[in-house]
Amino acid sequence: MTTRNDIERVLWKACDSFRGKIDSSRYKDYILSMLFVKYLSDVSKEKRAKYMEQYNGDERRVERAMSREQFTLDSESTFDYLYENRNSNDIGQKINIALSHIENSNSAKLTNVFRAIDFNSQVDFGDVKAKNATLRNLLEDFHDLNLCPGQLGSADIIGDAYEYMIANFASDAGKKGGEFFTPSQVSELIASLVKPQENDRIYDPTCGSGGLLLKTYKKVPSGKVALYGQEANNQTWALCTMNMFLHGVDDARIWQGDTLSNPQNVENDQLMKFQVVVANPPFSLDKWDSGFLSNAGLDAKGKKQEKMTAAMDSWKRFDWGVPPSSKGDYAFVLHMLSSLDAENGRMAVVLPHGVLFRGASEGKIRRQLVEMNLLDAVIGLPANLFYGTGIPACILVFKKNRPRRDVLFIDASGEGNYEKGKNQNVLRNSDIARIVSTYEARETVDKYSYVASYDEIKDNDFNLNIPRYVDTFEEEELVDIDEVKQNIANIEEELAQVQAQMTKYLNDLGL
Repeated sequence: MTTRNDIERVLWKACDSFRGKIDSSRYKDYILSMLFVKYLSDVSKEKRAKYMEQYNGDERRVERAMSREQFTLDSESTFDYLYENRNSNDIGQKINIALSHIENSNSAKLTNVFRAIDFNSQVDFGDVKAKNATLRNLLEDFHDLNLCPGQLGSADIIGDAYEYMIANFASDAGKKGGEFFTPSQVSELIASLVKPQENDRIYDPTCGSGGLLLKTYKKVPSGKVALYGQEANNQTWALCTMNMFLHGVDDARIWQGDTLSNPQNVENDQLMKFQVVVANPPFSLDKWDSGFLSNAGLDAKGKKQEKMTAAMDSWKRFDWGVPPSSKGDYAFVLHMLSSLDAENGRMAVVLPHGVLFRGASEGKIRRQLVEMNLLDAVIGLPANLFYGTGIPACILVFKKNRPRRDVLFIDASGEGNYEKGKNQNVLRNSDIARIVSTYEARETVDKYSYVASYDEIKDNDFNLNIPRYVDTFEEEELVDIDEVKQNIANIEEELAQVQAQMTKYLNDLGL
């Protein structure tokens, strides 16, 4: 049997083939793509063997049965073919051709998934000799790994190992790691807060490698939900598409492009509506409006417009206000709310704390969100949970059609609410459970949570800064001045005695 440890060991061995030659932010695409090809090849090989036995070696019937499978591979697209040709001078090109064939043969699911990956890249691999040596090592690293479904202890092993590697690459990538991966514990918390149900549409407008979508998907045991996502970075979009496939979700619709200026969640000339929306968008994205401005016409004076206006958005998402160009947080929030089902929409989004109190246009938007009774909860998280930033973040939970007007504030950032890590802090299962149970109970807990009325928030001028509502101040013990004075007097007396004794010793020694 092949275990998850077996797969992870091979993946790390493959990493060793690249370390010192290519930055991990680049070689992750080669390794994870090769894992994908090996998995497809082994699945196809096992399926073919079963059909050969079932149809007594009748090739025509076997080919017909194989054509109806989840995906198809021709002989020159298999891992075994590539391994047999590992010593070829043009092995990089052979791998590229194999990937192209896989895309073309499975265009409904895998179109363009490998378009940003070039195994023949001189930039990444160097000259022909160096490139061929690296690719030969990569193929040999994967050769003995058996990924046939019959040899896997669980259907989730491949997908989980893939997620594990993405997490490790995110950690290694530092700041850029946060662009394609949300820590598993944070994803688990968000998924638990939105409570997906059967037949829900689930959407992540900044889906990265898809981990948050998959965590939410797994909350529905039957899997009877529809997944949708969009990702701006082409390579990360490819990771997400492969990640979905390896987790057995081959009907997810993952779009590529800028969610704000070019949203793909369009249906009948309107933004699609979703029962569940989850996201960890890039914090305070600078120049988020560049896609709008580049397509803007001339102003009344015949000059190119340099400032974003609500009128530039044909989907009318910014009628409540246009966020500042230097901070795109509320741009994503407004897009998500515009995509939320009016009857039963639930939404949770990770954002920096600045969205809770910054003024100007963000303050106006924040006021509208509260006045329109959309904000359900504000949850403060510990610092240093996310890759690439040590700042503390918060989760805003929104609901459409809310029957109440209060807002729950939870401060889960304090000592004891997380586990300190060497490089990164971690939410434990118990920490997640406490946040979720407090959210569900909507109760005020001393120094942890507070249910604020609409009037209280209004009196605070719609400032949502958590310390305004959850008092975590620890009173220090009162100091007994008389006792302190007596202690000082006692110390001074003891010091005088010691000094007198020391003087006597010095005199006895004639010093």
